[in-house]
Amino acid sequence: MSRIGRTPIVIPPKVKVEVKGQRVFVEGPKGKLDFELPRRTEAAIADGKIVVRRQGEDSEAKALHGLSRAILNNLVHGVSEGFVKKLEIQGVGFKAAVQGKNLNLSLGYSHPINYAIPDQIKVSVEENTKVTIEGPSKQVVGQVAAEIRAYYPPEPYKGKGVRYVDEKVVRKEGKTVQ
Repeated sequence: MSRIGRTPIVIPPKVKVEVKGQRVFVEGPKGKLDFELPRRTEAAIADGKIVVRRQGEDSEAKALHGLSRAILNNLVHGVSEGFVKKLEIQGVGFKAAVQGKNLNLSLGYSHPINYAIPDQIKVSVEENTKVTIEGPSKQVVGQVAAEIRAYYPPEPYKGKGVRYVDEKVVRKEGKTVQ
């Protein structure tokens, strides 16, 4: 049996979980999420815990078992505590600002970049260069952070660009005059 898949998920207080067939609905203080279980897996609620089971012992069923349990765990964690990604903008004149439901980025191009912020995602900017992305869905928070970073990834020569706070950029030495 999958080591991850067989571990039950404890449902914290203030979180409601409902299983309807192959669909699992999770609701908490940070928002509402739902997930369709893949084939050959099923979920049940017992004693304040979510238990994920599989049908079969082949490798596909085992893989989907662990995957389903991990995704359900992320849903429960997301609606109770939420997920956060932090980005840092480095470069002279590079800055960010939130205007309504848009993130306005000035990254050295001839035009400003307007990024539409998805629903359930909260973006805040501190000191014009530190961007914080928060939301209940781990996948959506990571996707938004990756899309913002993709506008100007950190370059190795001067280190300019948008990077994750904990990201290390390996710097290269430029050409030397002989």
